This record gives sequence, C-alpha cells and structure tokens, in this order.
Amino acid sequence: METHDDKTFEEVSFAEKITRATEYNNCLFIKCDLSDSEFMQCKFIDCVFDNCNLSMIKWSRSTLSNVVFKQCKILGVNFSLCEDFLFSVRFESSMLDYSSFMSKKMLKTYFIKSSLKEVTFSQANIAGSVFDQSDLSGTVFSQTDLSSVNFSTALNYTLDPELNNINKAIFSTDGLPGLLSKYNIKIV
Repeated sequence: METHDDKTFEEVSFAEKITRATEYNNCLFIKCDLSDSEFMQCKFIDCVFDNCNLSMIKWSRSTLSNVVFKQCKILGVNFSLCEDFLFSVRFESSMLDYSSFMSKKMLKTYFIKSSLKEVTFSQANIAGSVFDQSDLSGTVFSQTDLSSVNFSTALNYTLDPELNNINKAIFSTDGLPGLLSKYNIKIV
C-alpha cells in the first residue's frame, strides 16, 4: 500500500482518476479537484480538505477517519460506500447537496454552516450530531437515530417524529413546522 504522511497537496487534480490502496495520514488537500474520481480501498486518516471540489467522488470501501471538509463542494456523494469502521467526518461551510449517508453510523458529527439539500440520512445513526446554521431543505430522515441531535440553528428541515428516534433532540420553536408538517396544520 502506498502511503503519504504529513503531505500537502495544493491545486492538484485527481479528477476522473482511480486511486487504489493508498493511505493518506495527516495530509492537507488545498484547492484540489477530486471530482468524478474514485478512491478504492484507500485510507484518509486525520486529513483536511480545504476549498476542494469532491463532487461525485466515489469512496469505494475507503476509510475516512477524523476527516475535516472546509469550504468544499461535495455534490452527489454516496458516503454509504465508505468503510464503517472508524468513520468520522466534520463539515464546515461545505455544500453536500444530493449526497447520501444512508445506514451510516456517524455519532457526534458536526455540520457547520453547510448546505445539505436533498441529502439522505435514512437508517443512519447520527446521535449527538450538530446541524449548526445548516440548510436541510428536502433532506430525508427515515428510521434515523436523531437522539440528542442539535437542530436548534438548523434551517428548513422536515422530519417525522414517529419514523425517527428524536429522544433528547434539540429543536428551536422556529423549527416546529418542520416537525408537524405531516399533520397539515397551521402554526401561527
């Protein structure tokens, strides 16, 4: 397995390339283009992606452990293909529209000032996570463990409390319409 330790990749294009069995430890990716690329059985440990384009990237059986995405474009990415073991990510000011975290176990994940439009969290466990000033328009929560999730500053979410575990989740009064929308009632 090829290994990269403590490297900085700046303005490197991985676009439309396939990378196999490569390990990245404590690496920094700055303004890189990883769109339409595929990383098969790769490991990203303690890495940061800053201002990168990762749209349509495929993480086929890859490990993402303690990976931070800052100001990244991550459209249409299926994170369900990542290895479950040690999966931990953080998103800051990123665009994750049309992505999927279906069936992922990702406790205490932070989504800060990010766009998560039409994202799928069906059957995922995101207990203790935080959606801080993030837009959840059209995001799907179904059979999702949302216990202790902080939605207090989240925007535009709709979820059915009967189809999800919302035990000890935090909501603002502004978010009540998103919890009650299935009842077709008017809140004034």
